[in-house]
Amino acid sequence: MLGIETSCDETSAALLVGERSRPELASLVILSQDVHRVFGGVVPELASRAHLAALPAVVERALVEAGVGWHAVDAVAVTAGPGLVGALLVGVVYAKALAYAGDRALIGVNHLEGHLFAPLVEDPQLEPPFVALLVSGGHTLLLDVPAWGRYRLLGATRDDAAGEAFDKVATLLGLGYPGGPEIERLAATGDPTRFTFPRPMRDAGFEFSFSGLKTAVLHAVRGSDDLERDRPHLARAFQDAVLDVLVTKLERAIQATGYRIALLGGGVACSRALAELAARRLAGCARVAVASPRLNADNAAMIARAGWYRLALGERSDWTLDARADLPLPGLEPATLPDLTPHP
Repeated sequence: MLGIETSCDETSAALLVGERSRPELASLVILSQDVHRVFGGVVPELASRAHLAALPAVVERALVEAGVGWHAVDAVAVTAGPGLVGALLVGVVYAKALAYAGDRALIGVNHLEGHLFAPLVEDPQLEPPFVALLVSGGHTLLLDVPAWGRYRLLGATRDDAAGEAFDKVATLLGLGYPGGPEIERLAATGDPTRFTFPRPMRDAGFEFSFSGLKTAVLHAVRGSDDLERDRPHLARAFQDAVLDVLVTKLERAIQATGYRIALLGGGVACSRALAELAARRLAGCARVAVASPRLNADNAAMIARAGWYRLALGERSDWTLDARADLPLPGLEPATLPDLTPHP
């Protein structure tokens, strides 16, 4: 299975090989687009052009590292959405051309479902049921996953995604892009008692909101008389607030479902601070399943693994497959869980 991922600003290709039920990762190539650092965020047109220039070489490199030729590939899995539509189109059109020319199976994959399958690449024994927290620059979702392919939405962000909040706050603090790693590095030296920021919606249900928290950081930055001195403390206070909200919701979902596994996925799951806080708060009631950082970033290995699952079910995409910026998660069902929000 050849996987292709071009949903945002990483051009990635990967090869999975092996038996039908237990594939192994043979190669993974991820090319990040540094041009966006200049602008402090992703510029969609530049991302599309960079994918167009890099994708053939990235795919070729993945084949070389796997030690296989194109003749050995049985199927092509590609991210069809959600994401930046121009960037998605580059990957979808390229994958369709490869599959059509070689008479291979084509599978369009939902990017969010790919993040759910990311830990399975390294932990083939991982099985539902579990609660999944998907946190990235574009999404913040809490899901009840009773089985692969069945997803119940417990809550989502009402405004900004957590990853976007990290990027915007990093800009306020004069840090680089992407913001998450920069804030985590700086927060490690910060005093957690120097500043205190609100925890939006922490004590209510399963939904999220981060716009007000960003505003609170903005006011604190403008009110600082020495930003150089306060920068690590502001980073620590902001990170503590976001992670507290995320893990509190995750903990509440584990209590409501009774599941014994909590899965972390998405770019923000690269944060060691998030994984450590979740493991500490869930100790004794659930284990935390989280992939290594390169598999939590946007990557083709997770797309190939989700495509492998879909192909095993007998699913294939036809030549009308198209990119969709708002592609819904397949198998999404309504969720009905008890309200475990603490009451005074």
